[in-house]
Amino acid sequence: MKKTSFILLLFFVSINLIAQEHLAFKGIPIEGSMTEFCQKLNAKGFASIGTENNMSLFAGDFTGHNVTVGVTATDDGKNVFGVFVLFDPSGEWNTLVNTYDYYKDLYTRKYGRAIMSKEENPSYSDSNIALMAEVHKGRVVYKSVWKVEGGDIQLSIEKSSGVYEGMVMILYRDSQNVEEKIKNDLEDI
Repeated sequence: MKKTSFILLLFFVSINLIAQEHLAFKGIPIEGSMTEFCQKLNAKGFASIGTENNMSLFAGDFTGHNVTVGVTATDDGKNVFGVFVLFDPSGEWNTLVNTYDYYKDLYTRKYGRAIMSKEENPSYSDSNIALMAEVHKGRVVYKSVWKVEGGDIQLSIEKSSGVYEGMVMILYRDSQNVEEKIKNDLEDI
């Protein structure tokens, strides 16, 4: 009897995983090949601006802002597993925080309270130079994460390539395809 119960439990867990929805970005499920996903993104008005390190990059509109969108897939390009949105870099701390706070409020309204949220800039001064110096040193932690059906969404302030500049980033990760990528990577090691 116990063996039968265990087999039934495994069956229902398997069915639940199969039925789980993929996370979507702009209404496009984060699934399928890099080519297929990028064609759908292009149809939504995003213009391809190139590829870099197995990522396809696009420019387009996200909630009224011109942004760069990156699409990541497995090394063979067969499974898209993440999409990230990069806002224009800024050297102004208030611009970064206001953008972060705005999107944190939007995602909280849509998905509820974040499962993790931490906002900390260790600068002892309120001056823009001191605050941006901490961003440049990589010591700023502004990050919120929402667990949503099909994956998670992460909002953060990140160091950018410019001196004393940062940017707001939103990352959409599809849990099914991230697990598939991890499984494939584990087989490689």
